[in-house]
Amino acid sequence: MGERFLIDTNILIGYIGRIMPEKAMAYVSEVIDEEFNISVINKIEVLGHNTAGDKIEDFISLANVYDPEQAVVNKTIRLCKRYKTKLPDAIIAATAIVNDFTIMTRNTKDFDKIEGL
Repeated sequence: MGERFLIDTNILIGYIGRIMPEKAMAYVSEVIDEEFNISVINKIEVLGHNTAGDKIEDFISLANVYDPEQAVVNKTIRLCKRYKTKLPDAIIAATAIVNDFTIMTRNTKDFDKIEGL
């Protein structure tokens, strides 16, 4: 595939719930099979929902979960100051930038103004 992705919560929810178009489901499956990367924020958002059961926990356990190391923390601080980004989105964006990921999301308005994504 070549490009590396960090999968945002809205994509995970759409994929888990099978509420995406067939082509999108196939593409996300391909990405997940190649390299399943999420931020710890995405894990918290998905598993923190009251409908998240054992199957969803098992699915998320297959992901490479990126915790905010110091470089991500520093980048998050800069993003919050520069773009006035909400903290969860800033952590996701910083995780993507520091690890050279493209964010896979349906909510581009949260990230479109951030340089480096």
